[in-house]
Amino acid sequence: MDETAEKVSQSFMKEFNLPREFINHEAITNAYYTYEKCESMANMIKNRVNFEPKVAIVCGSGLGDIGNLLENAVFIAYSEIPEFPRTTVLGHKGNLIFGNLSGMPVVCMQGRFHPFEGYSMALCTLPIKIFKLLGCKVVVLTNAAGGLNRSLNVGDIMLIKDHMSLPLLSLKNPLIGVNDDRFGPRFVPINKLYSKNLRDLFKECSKELNIPINEGVYGTIGGPSYETVADSKFCLASGMDCVGMSTSHEAIVAAYCGLKVLACSIITDMAPIDYDDHDPDHSEIVKIAAAKAKHLERLICSFLKKLKDNLNLLD
Repeated sequence: MDETAEKVSQSFMKEFNLPREFINHEAITNAYYTYEKCESMANMIKNRVNFEPKVAIVCGSGLGDIGNLLENAVFIAYSEIPEFPRTTVLGHKGNLIFGNLSGMPVVCMQGRFHPFEGYSMALCTLPIKIFKLLGCKVVVLTNAAGGLNRSLNVGDIMLIKDHMSLPLLSLKNPLIGVNDDRFGPRFVPINKLYSKNLRDLFKECSKELNIPINEGVYGTIGGPSYETVADSKFCLASGMDCVGMSTSHEAIVAAYCGLKVLACSIITDMAPIDYDDHDPDHSEIVKIAAAKAKHLERLICSFLKKLKDNLNLLD
């Protein structure tokens, strides 16, 4: 590492109170976050919270306000948890919120971690392992995404039935490295990753609330740069309906840990498929996500109520 890079790394560590291992994107592996280390982090959280969450909700860009709906809420900032990463992206507040939502004990993650922030896949998916150790059975993943399929419109909600991840196809799988069977098995089938039973329950909520939703395939790119026109055309031709920079690796680790997964996107912009198309803008994306979040919040609240009445789906 040259002198300039060393100074930048030291500045970054000081600003975000990170240990030295965080200098190297690849340094934080599954061998570093052992079962015992994750268990210690989970126990610290349990000492602050007097109930066991059954559902974890991961909030994407501009979608963190659902955490404010929790009853008897207990806030734990990421900075209070030793060796927990920090969010650096606009629209990601950096809190775990524990409480009840629609009668269901939940933990809400206000802000996720992305590889483009300099974090390894192991670090980005660390919270999912913590959720398992806290007692969660279901993970609800939300994100802001760019629409590829032109049948989608800005503001639409898309239920994710499958994903395609370009980073994961190029040796960036979060399960690479040392495996601990206490988390999950070495080889994980993910052809039914996004639970059909949970999706059907979510669709029932959509009909009852008269909030239309779409269903499609989510595509993951590395970021932080947005797609070129050629990228977008390739992703669309490959079967992706929308594209973002998160979610798929979290879903894989959730399945690995034995958690059921529900995931949905708010379409906040249309990915460019022509050179005259509008340029994506993150601040605009966050505003659109926040403006459209109320519909998603209502759907999630209704979903949790139905899930509470169908606890067999947690097994």
